[in-house]
Amino acid sequence: MSRYLQINGISPDTPGSSVRYVLFCSFAVQICALVFKFTNRFPHGVSLAIESDPFPMQKRFTEFSTGAFLNLGDESLLQAYDLSKELGHFSFIMTQDESATFSIDGIPTTVPPYNILSLTPIQHLQYVEGRNLKVFQFNREFYCIKDHDKEVSCIGLLFFGNEHIPIIPLTEEDKEKYELLHQVFLDELETTDTIQAEMLRMLMARFIIKTTRLLKRNGTAQKLFKSKIELLRQFNILVEAHFKKEHSVSFYAEQLHKSPKTLSNSFGKLDKSPLKIIHDRIILEAKRLLRYTDKSAKEIAYEVGFDDASHLSRLFKKQTGVSPSQFKKEAELV
Repeated sequence: MSRYLQINGISPDTPGSSVRYVLFCSFAVQICALVFKFTNRFPHGVSLAIESDPFPMQKRFTEFSTGAFLNLGDESLLQAYDLSKELGHFSFIMTQDESATFSIDGIPTTVPPYNILSLTPIQHLQYVEGRNLKVFQFNREFYCIKDHDKEVSCIGLLFFGNEHIPIIPLTEEDKEKYELLHQVFLDELETTDTIQAEMLRMLMARFIIKTTRLLKRNGTAQKLFKSKIELLRQFNILVEAHFKKEHSVSFYAEQLHKSPKTLSNSFGKLDKSPLKIIHDRIILEAKRLLRYTDKSAKEIAYEVGFDDASHLSRLFKKQTGVSPSQFKKEAELV
């Protein structure tokens, strides 16, 4: 049985109503929940159909044309981290009525009940214990491929602007809002249509905006993290700012007042070298432009800093296994 909010006959299956469903879904769920909370009934014309069986522990969205993925689940998503290793993707972990324990970059970390933990791809995570967790995992291709305000982007406050690893407490009101948002995520993961990816990205943007506001409200976004990992964070920030023009490790090393060798050694525990991170960001941007614009391969190459389109084409094929033109054709078929 499908699971969705139905508003005056509008559902994702109703012909011609998909766009309206996207626009009203998140807002309507919160309004209906408030009405139900105080009246024990939904407003006239609104019904909520829910399958009797609980959701599986894991839900996954993938977009083959870009390599994007989004995982939603519980602590079972963290079983791969019983030993410390690099995450390789962005993660949010929400505790419920129990605390959870992790080792993050070798630092023992306890997340109290009803808190959100924010993690970046370059951090090392070991899952020690915790139950009833709500886990969100996504890669750069899922969220960073779209343009966002700097404060809520992949180099925003939640990921690259904190003195400590962000752990954000939730009030009673916050808990209700995040629970509703989590349900909308699950509903959308049940809906497979041509605008599912766009809706999921909108929901993740909403999640990140809400969490960034809480971080700022709690006054925990004032200083930069002052440890060895900060060098890696600063490198990523610089790459985000300059990757379209600067492709050499030496440029970034100079900006960080390090030698290229020292910078490379600082990435010793990572699976990616500084050059690989630069190349990954270039390819991510090329994918975005190929998928979402009508620009030619030559125009895209110039935009990401290549005077010769063949240089980008060789790098693109080395990284993805296909040429830019083939990638664009495959994206158009999805």
